[in-house]
Amino acid sequence: MIVTKSPDLHPRADDPVRAAYAALVRDAASGDKDAMERLLMRAQEVAYRFSLLVCGHPEDAEDVMQDALIKTYKHVSRIHEPEAFRTWLYKTVRNACLMKRRRRVDEPAHHVSIEQASESDEGEPQAVGVPDPGRPADQQVMDAWIGERLRRALQALPPAYRAIVVMREIEGLSTREVASILHLSEANVKTRLHRARLRMREQLEGVPTT
Repeated sequence: MIVTKSPDLHPRADDPVRAAYAALVRDAASGDKDAMERLLMRAQEVAYRFSLLVCGHPEDAEDVMQDALIKTYKHVSRIHEPEAFRTWLYKTVRNACLMKRRRRVDEPAHHVSIEQASESDEGEPQAVGVPDPGRPADQQVMDAWIGERLRRALQALPPAYRAIVVMREIEGLSTREVASILHLSEANVKTRLHRARLRMREQLEGVPTT
């Protein structure tokens, strides 16, 4: 794995989170063990939270997190653009989640990726049914973290919208970063985020969706 320079993801002075990641990556790549530990701790939290919220299976979230940590540890010295690390991390987790979903023998044979949603006859996106994995202890902890009502509102969204909301509203990624991760245009991300916000507001306010 090599994180290469991307013209779409230039560092911004107003993004302290990206700057902090970049500093940790540089220090870790130079052999700073403390920086490596702190980078892995950050990556661990992000990878688990994102995969659990978007993919929904605690067991898969644990595996995805471990895979992301191993890749980070092994390849940190080969990262050419430290500012792109966070985007690479989300891409890695997202792709691993999709692979996990495809391998689960207890799930339907047909899978829909998190950047896709089914459409109604009118061409409007609509929710995609996902088997309920139950609510184990890890999920209950996550419920408490984001709030029960917010969790339900998120789960009611089509997968394509849920991924965007999680990355933009919870993880704090920019529209450009989300577009790069999901291979969408920035305009498409903005449109889906707007629709997702409307749907979530309806859910949170108890207004029936029309």
